[in-house]
Amino acid sequence: MRWMWIDRVVELVPKQRLVAVKHVSLAEEHLHDHFPASDGRPALPVMPASLIVEGCAQTAGILVGHAEDFREKVILAKIGKFEISRDALPGHTLRYTATIRQMDKVGASTVGTIELIEHTATGSTATTIGAIDLMFSHLDNNMSGQQFPEHNFVFGESFRTLLTSSGISGNW
Repeated sequence: MRWMWIDRVVELVPKQRLVAVKHVSLAEEHLHDHFPASDGRPALPVMPASLIVEGCAQTAGILVGHAEDFREKVILAKIGKFEISRDALPGHTLRYTATIRQMDKVGASTVGTIELIEHTATGSTATTIGAIDLMFSHLDNNMSGQQFPEHNFVFGESFRTLLTSSGISGNW
């Protein structure tokens, strides 16, 4: 995965919960297209909801992958529910919390919350703005019988860098 939509893992309880953060920055190119100034309206840069979903999926996917020391190729199989009540703007921080609901050799079911942290001169406030239910498949244990490359192409160098810079070690 080349595009990372989380910046740091801040908490890991193996096989239970993972918390990650994403700092929304005006330096990110996608914010300039969402939404540009037009017809006398000023620009309104917001983090696209699809990228928030991807941040949630990366957070939960790392949790599921970590549970088996990244031996499995974990892929997102289904988004069961996604709700969000507020836009994330430059200067905000998103905090994703993923929890394993159920896990077996075929895959895992997770639930998650999205919090928006606003930073001001007097401090920071966190507000829950969303919820998500995700299902993951362990690709090598899929029912199709299809064979995939032996190397773990899901958890590549970007994920290893993210994990090690967050203080998480492993045998990946």
